[in-house]
Amino acid sequence: MDIATEFLSATINAFDANKRLADRAVEQLPDDTLHSALDANTNCIAVIMKHIAGNLTSRWTDFLTSDGEKPGRDRDSEFVDSFTSRRELLEFWERGWTCLRDALNSLSPEDLGKTILIRGEPHSVPLALARSLGHTCYHIGQIVQIARIQAGDHWKTLTIPKGKSEQFNQDNWGGTGKSHS
Repeated sequence: MDIATEFLSATINAFDANKRLADRAVEQLPDDTLHSALDANTNCIAVIMKHIAGNLTSRWTDFLTSDGEKPGRDRDSEFVDSFTSRRELLEFWERGWTCLRDALNSLSPEDLGKTILIRGEPHSVPLALARSLGHTCYHIGQIVQIARIQAGDHWKTLTIPKGKSEQFNQDNWGGTGKSHS
């Protein structure tokens, strides 16, 4: 087994799985709900999406050759909801994810031995990957939780429905998944 190739593949799969969670959560909400915060101390989903996309664009543009905090990034503006439509929000969101995917798909196993900079601080490529994945997943969890709250009784679960694990196991593996020793 080539551990470097497996690591890159696992990282791409984890990013993709989390994006699917966010996309499926956002699809369940009307446009205006994307711009509604739960309270004065919570970011709305549109702002969280804007921040993730801005971060991904900054970190993954010229990933191996320039600092991950680009001089032109205005991080503070990522926390201001400036989108006028769902389409505009989703286009910005997709640009960030495309930047990430393009960079990840261009990495070779040999690149894992390199060092990059984020805000002038050296990071091994595996550390930078883990840092970006952790940051992104943290915010994806926020999007999903806020969407779940806002959708209320109309929420369609993104994973195995509560109380349905045995049925899921039976449907998918012909068993309960419980050990019978």
